[in-house]
Amino acid sequence: MDITKEFLKNCEENFDSDRANTIAMNAVSNAGVLKAAENYSAQRQTRHAFSINLKQGSITNQKRSGRCWMFAALNVIRFDVIRHLNLEDFELSQSYPLFYDKLEKSNYFLESILKTLDEPTEGRLISFLLQSPVGDGGQWDMFANLVRKYGVVPKDAMPESVSSSATAEMVSLLTEKLREDACILRTAHAAGSSMDELRQKKKTMMEEVYRLLCICLGKPPKTFDFEIADKNGNFIRDWQITPLQFFAKYVGWNLDNYVSLINAPTKDKPYYHSYTVRFLGNVVEGRPVRYLNLPIEELKKAAIAQMKDGSPVWFGCDVGKSSGRESGLMDLDLYDRENLFNLKFTMNKAERLDYGQSLMTHAMVFMGVDLDDEGRPLRWRVENSWGKEPGKDGYYVMTDRWFDEYMYQIVVNKKYLPEKFIAQYESEPISLEPWDPMGSLA
Repeated sequence: MDITKEFLKNCEENFDSDRANTIAMNAVSNAGVLKAAENYSAQRQTRHAFSINLKQGSITNQKRSGRCWMFAALNVIRFDVIRHLNLEDFELSQSYPLFYDKLEKSNYFLESILKTLDEPTEGRLISFLLQSPVGDGGQWDMFANLVRKYGVVPKDAMPESVSSSATAEMVSLLTEKLREDACILRTAHAAGSSMDELRQKKKTMMEEVYRLLCICLGKPPKTFDFEIADKNGNFIRDWQITPLQFFAKYVGWNLDNYVSLINAPTKDKPYYHSYTVRFLGNVVEGRPVRYLNLPIEELKKAAIAQMKDGSPVWFGCDVGKSSGRESGLMDLDLYDRENLFNLKFTMNKAERLDYGQSLMTHAMVFMGVDLDDEGRPLRWRVENSWGKEPGKDGYYVMTDRWFDEYMYQIVVNKKYLPEKFIAQYESEPISLEPWDPMGSLA
């Protein structure tokens, strides 16, 4: 239909006939949608009290960077370092894995360009690859690949810089350079250059990437001195230790034991199957991203089992839906938009994924859960990486109903899963397209 004067007149008359519309218009005009839609009752009903409550070091702050997946993973790791060494507090460097992630992502991007030289530039695949060659986001398996190859270091061994705390300028510069490099490689291929000639060009390109990253972030340490005192004043000193030695000695994880579980209730992804995503990764020779898709209750069981055993849980969710940054509350009832606008929002989780209304956008850490008398979760304690101001000293509360709708991924040790799930995870994965919502990066 056309939007006619008669149609507009009818809309206006209908709007003016209900006084609630005028009240809503005044409220939203002065306060904005979210403030006007805040549900006072929801904020009163959710408490920062948990039957399982793990104690962590100081809250971290990713500032103006998209490194939540790194911060969350490093927060899970440092929990064990603090516990095992009896420390008051401790933080791992987030700038160190950032350096190597940008370096590896650049290499992964250029390798992807070399694999797709005959694809049309205007096609969906090349357009997708060029969209965000080195964005800040990532996945658990990408983090694990970085640690396997480069280890970890304490924060004082590679502190934050302006470019690590606010990555936009660095990422913009690097993205421009890599898109230009892709153009050079594809143009040279079209002109008849051999693969050996293209790879020689790529080597020079990667040397330029390394130089750019060193200028922005500083050179990452090859060795460092680890010195710290525990709660009892006992001094720990380890001279000239490498990042890989530090991880092996003070963390000691077998990263192969940690698996990603997802909840994607869409028709194209049957439960109890393993999935991977084409062209999703950072380390070319690393392990591909892999998930096991399970019903949401199975994710809850695994997360609770790991926390009951004293370990936090890395997870990915759609943090921007029905959540308040200041209140730190993640609750489906937090905003009463339907009454404010007299509208209905009826899509279920699968439909939101299929139609682009939701996907994983942020990674955090479960540090606790409140269980009822029958062991069922009521609410979840969430460690964020946005500093101390949001929520309660940096911690959020997630209702269990919110978990059902906007939780997409957790990472747990295999020992908390039934053998059949492990076998399903390790089976040949079904490959998803690069633009699938399960290929989103936290």
